Amino acid sequence: MDDRGSLTERFEQHRPHLRAVAYRMLGSVSDADDALQEAWLRSREQTERVENMQAWLTMVVSRVCLNMLRSRRARREEPSVHIPDPVVSFEEDGPEQEALLGNSVGLALLVVLDALTPAERLAFVLHDVFGVPFAEIATALERSEAATQQLASRARRRVRGSPAPDPDLARQRRVVDAFFAASRDGDFHALLEVLDPNVELRIDGGVLRPDASLLLQGAGAVAAHTTTYSQLHPFVRPALVNGAAGAVVAPQDRVFSVMAFTVTNGKITRINALLDPQRLAELDLRLPAI
Repeated sequence: MDDRGSLTERFEQHRPHLRAVAYRMLGSVSDADDALQEAWLRSREQTERVENMQAWLTMVVSRVCLNMLRSRRARREEPSVHIPDPVVSFEEDGPEQEALLGNSVGLALLVVLDALTPAERLAFVLHDVFGVPFAEIATALERSEAATQQLASRARRRVRGSPAPDPDLARQRRVVDAFFAASRDGDFHALLEVLDPNVELRIDGGVLRPDASLLLQGAGAVAAHTTTYSQLHPFVRPALVNGAAGAVVAPQDRVFSVMAFTVTNGKITRINALLDPQRLAELDLRLPAI
């Protein structure tokens, strides 16, 4: 392999891609950064020359993420309702966010990926999102290529069962704005108009707001719950959350929640809200002036 200075340069060159892989694998920005640090330390131990640095580093990062997922699963550290880390921007995405969100990676999709086994998630993310050949993934998983294909197939069926987001961002925003207007007015029937009959609401309050965590399904239940937050409407700031229309709720310029919406065929099919104060603080959001 090249000398240490050259290795550092090449690692940094591929960092945006590697961080995107790790984020999809782990659903956590901080964990993704930890995975990259571990991958960097491992890459320094490699003595043979590597021809395809990105492919090799992708597999190094993937193995690190796989171990982290297995450790997380063994400790059962995730709460019953968990929202992955959102990627929030208030203007056009900068280069870092573009790299992190280069492929479709809505928060609702990350919730689905959280339900997969670590091996299923690795097979799906590497093959279906990043186009890594099954033969290489099989080596990382220490399984046969056929078994690896089956893992990806099972994951794919789970992903296909989730609603596909509307590609029109302007239409997404109109629907989300209508949702907040109806919530502000406490208009139950107007809320039903913008909610899909099978809408799902997830709220993650973390360990500091455990009473806030909940999972609701069905337009009636979700509408009844959201009308209770009409007093928060003045503090809603439109934002892009994982590339889709969303919002940051910030009373007195303090972030109370980040809300991500999945809009499908003009209706809201998924609402994922992060209320965990600790994780919201870690996001370190820079609120724009109103």
